[in-house]
Amino acid sequence: MDKIAYEKIIVGHMIDLYCRKKHKSEGLCVDCEQLKQYALERLTKCPFGVDKTACKDCKVHCYKNDMRDKIRQVMRFSGPRMFFYYPKDAFLYFNKKQTLKN
Repeated sequence: MDKIAYEKIIVGHMIDLYCRKKHKSEGLCVDCEQLKQYALERLTKCPFGVDKTACKDCKVHCYKNDMRDKIRQVMRFSGPRMFFYYPKDAFLYFNKKQTLKN
């Protein structure tokens, strides 16, 4: 699986978790569905492809300001909870980031 496809899975999990816990809905609410579609579109169009860094470290900000604020909120909430709800993905994701830093 390439890096972009994996990032899509992780961001999808984060948005799903956020909506389920914050908005108490079974499926995604309209706002979270729009955010998810927007995030997946941005990942698809990422100009760096396999050399993609974390979005927060990127010099090219492809998110609109309001969407960037929303995704930050989602990541702040969901990031620490990923280990409880998606332990395998969280371990692989955060372990991969640590390996890249060293």
